[in-house]
Amino acid sequence: MFFKQDLKLKDFVKKGEILIKLRSGNILAPFSGVLGYTGLTEDILVSNNIFIITLDDNSTIYSDIKIPENYSASIKKGLPVEVKLSSYKNKIFEGEVDFVSSRINADTRSLLSRIKIENNNLELISGSLLEVGVKFDLRNSLSVPDTSIMIEGDKSYVYKINEKNIANKTEVNTGLRGNKNVEIISGLSEGDIIVAEGLKKVRPRGKIKPINK
Repeated sequence: MFFKQDLKLKDFVKKGEILIKLRSGNILAPFSGVLGYTGLTEDILVSNNIFIITLDDNSTIYSDIKIPENYSASIKKGLPVEVKLSSYKNKIFEGEVDFVSSRINADTRSLLSRIKIENNNLELISGSLLEVGVKFDLRNSLSVPDTSIMIEGDKSYVYKINEKNIANKTEVNTGLRGNKNVEIISGLSEGDIIVAEGLKKVRPRGKIKPINK
């Protein structure tokens, strides 16, 4: 038998806190987590001496995903992942690949992998449907706004601004395009100042008044 008490379900409890007081002793939380029901309703008789609750540690969320076989060579432990779910439409949760299976599943032709997401604010709930994106083949390179690029024939140019605010037409080699930016493979260095927009008003070797944004 236990002494009846009101449990504050969905509240966070720390390891070692008293969950239920019994005549023979107390039931303590074996780890820190959030209290909840098992899903049983009050009209289901389990036992007069049993009070069923759950304790979930959601500080770190793990989710198993299946990677199609044609991407298997690119998936490695430690790759960054982005996670979305419907209840947080405009928020992206970040995590990483925590485990990658050593073999392809013969039935599904996929590679089982596990991702890990740090859930410090306990916003993610166990059992949620997640939309997972794994980032691979990442490139660390310079990029400029696509509005700063001038195309002449098969060559690309930008206006680079020197210390005297003179616009110098500079040839650049471009790479990938995306998210309104263009990758710069060569022709510019980190910290260079360029004309980002309004190219029609700029003349080579002309002086401009920079507007920093």
